[in-house]
Amino acid sequence: MKIGIDLGGTKIEAVVLNNSGEQVFVERVPTPQHDYQGTLDAIKGLVDRAEAAVGEQCSVGMGIPGTLSPVTGRVKNANSVWLNGQPLDKDLGALLGREVRIANDANCLAVSEAVDGSGAGKHMVFGVIIGTGCGGGISIDGKVHAGGNGVAGEWGHNPLPWQNDQDRHHAEHIHCYCGRPSCLEVFISGTGFWKDFELMHDETLRGPEIMARVAEGDEAAEACIQRYEDRLARALASVVNVLDPDVIVLGGGMSNVERLYTNVPKLMKKWVMGGECDTPIVKAKYGDSSGVRGAAWLW
Repeated sequence: MKIGIDLGGTKIEAVVLNNSGEQVFVERVPTPQHDYQGTLDAIKGLVDRAEAAVGEQCSVGMGIPGTLSPVTGRVKNANSVWLNGQPLDKDLGALLGREVRIANDANCLAVSEAVDGSGAGKHMVFGVIIGTGCGGGISIDGKVHAGGNGVAGEWGHNPLPWQNDQDRHHAEHIHCYCGRPSCLEVFISGTGFWKDFELMHDETLRGPEIMARVAEGDEAAEACIQRYEDRLARALASVVNVLDPDVIVLGGGMSNVERLYTNVPKLMKKWVMGGECDTPIVKAKYGDSSGVRGAAWLW
């Protein structure tokens, strides 16, 4: 059996999959924020309880909101900043007494969806997480493509392409934790969505509240989701122009906005070279559990 761990900024989830891909155990605990040793201990507790529940020692794979540097072997680019600079796989492996395989969480989502999800059978899957942050991952033939620098698919920290005046206004006021200007993360994450509404209307609402207003016909909320759709379309068009994946799979909180799957593909055509684009954009089959399943499939 295989244990998958999804190490997020607010929660840590563990699942156990049997060889048929059936989930036989699941548990979530809060992430001990800004506490590296506490994070290690929380993961060990999850693994111990999972193995007690299924009665055997399992392989362990984990998705993280960053990546392991192939140069230093330490975590880099994590928005859970207390992980950066730490030899996470080595420390956790020592604590558990076995090798632990680690990959970027969006890569794990891409693998999960390529193995038996919405991208099953596709050669190249581009997986997107649009939740608290914004990440991208690449799966080729059901396996992680991490790249020589370990940053393949690190799409959320490229600048939003083809910016207009509203985009530049947004970027001036909402800054990315990485320190660079105009990152996609500040525009098309779930956080970027509600912060855009706050910036334009001086009112703080979370994503589901904004979408509830959209359903009620609120003009400000409708304008906000239209700005979001246009930005997401430009961002994904830039991926198609470089990778041209067989399918794009969306995960994270914003992936639950059903109108994206109708509107964004239409908007993308304008920005894809040649004006032709039939790349399917689909919702992750396993939703919030796709990343943790993909972590288990690292073995």
